[in-house]
Amino acid sequence: MLKPALEAYFVEYDDDHRSHMNQLTHQVAIPLIVFHVLAMLSWISLGAPFGYALNLAHVVWLAATLFYLTLDVRLGLLIGLLMAVCFPIAAVTPKLVVVLVAIVGWLVQLAGHIVWEKRQPAFLENLLQALIGPLFFVAKLIGLWPARTATVTSH
Repeated sequence: MLKPALEAYFVEYDDDHRSHMNQLTHQVAIPLIVFHVLAMLSWISLGAPFGYALNLAHVVWLAATLFYLTLDVRLGLLIGLLMAVCFPIAAVTPKLVVVLVAIVGWLVQLAGHIVWEKRQPAFLENLLQALIGPLFFVAKLIGLWPARTATVTSH
């Protein structure tokens, strides 16, 4: 059972993602977007406190994980771990590849909304939905959020 606050976020997010094809595009786009955001933020060094090279991606990862943990401990731990996997991958990924991943991720995401959903992305109405999207799809992936019983048909 999900906390009421998380359920409310998921209901709002789910309502903006009715098309099955849009949902599929998000399953591709959201991991790419999360990766590129963390990879690009890792380019911004914050020094080396206590001998550990700290960058902006670490701070954002920690803040996002703490936010997710307040909504649901299981999901927070899982998505925190999944996001942490981005760090070693980002460290060996050339910057040009990260930029290309960003372009592909956003084009796929926008195509889902323009072509199939025919409505703007949820985060344009509520910026917090940008954080809810990754959590929503992880919850769906592990069965903590039920699939919509009646989806809008896509073209």
